[in-house]
Amino acid sequence: MRSVIQYSSTLKIIINLAALCAIILSTGLAISYGSTEIELGTVWEAVFQFDPELSSHQIIQELRLPRALSAALVGAFLAVSGSIMQGMTRNPLASPSIMGVTDGAAFGLMMILAFFPSTSNLGLTLSSFIGAALAVSLIFMIGSSSGNGLTPVKLALAGVAIGTLLRSITSILSLHFQLEKEMGFWLAGGLDKTNWSSVQMLVIFGAIGLLFAFSIAKSMTVLSLGEDVSIGLGLNNAIIKIIGIVAVFMLTGVSVSVAGAIGFVGLIVPHITRFLMGADYRWIIPSSALFGSLLVILSDLVSRMINAPFETPVGAITSLIGVPFFLYLARSKGEKK
Repeated sequence: MRSVIQYSSTLKIIINLAALCAIILSTGLAISYGSTEIELGTVWEAVFQFDPELSSHQIIQELRLPRALSAALVGAFLAVSGSIMQGMTRNPLASPSIMGVTDGAAFGLMMILAFFPSTSNLGLTLSSFIGAALAVSLIFMIGSSSGNGLTPVKLALAGVAIGTLLRSITSILSLHFQLEKEMGFWLAGGLDKTNWSSVQMLVIFGAIGLLFAFSIAKSMTVLSLGEDVSIGLGLNNAIIKIIGIVAVFMLTGVSVSVAGAIGFVGLIVPHITRFLMGADYRWIIPSSALFGSLLVILSDLVSRMINAPFETPVGAITSLIGVPFFLYLARSKGEKK
């Protein structure tokens, strides 16, 4: 789908600023809404004029603010991961949840919870990285194993196969070690267990992942045009892909360790961003981060409102949006072929 505004930098800036304003507003709404209703004015005071004597300020600072920030960061990281995967593979259906990267991160978590249950939050995050890296490595190895090299179709098939395998092993281990409750949270996806420690880990590891992502933004634009084009222009495809893979498993790994398997964010957002921003990844990556943040913040807000006072998993909300979008993409791309 070709963007109708891809040549207008002014419109791109306006859209990104509008998305940023929407993030700020939705974050305020997410913080104010809950079992105890808090006015937006109180939210402002709790953030900038914190009074530890007020219970409403404590609720905001200790519970709702870290949850909202975690939602924003997780959404940004998953969306950027999806945009990188789609650019590297030239596969419009590529995303961390569909191509097994999220399942790999969940598998890493399951192994740690099963065999080292007293592991710290840092250990859980590192296990997510290892699991996501394992999944990515297996997917690219299997996809590249045949004579004609790595193709978007083979990469998608390898991703689905590896994701299904790792998800099955995760389920078996959770049943054997009676960790159904713990793994239920990770597989459903949610933000109700986030705290300031979660935000800290997201910021530290996510910053490194984003640094890798931004460092290859210009090269990703060329790579997305095809292997032959990028090689002809002197691009080192192997190095770019390695950096992209590291960015993907770092961003996905830390997101899954904090919020579980929130699916389809990395599928939906990059398509919307490319429609609005065009094919330049110097625009796509930061814009994906903004729209991904907005999507997960709003999804988390809806998850608390749809069946109050109980919470619906955030992953269920994003799936309600993502599954029809996935089917639409699969059908439209199939018709073009």
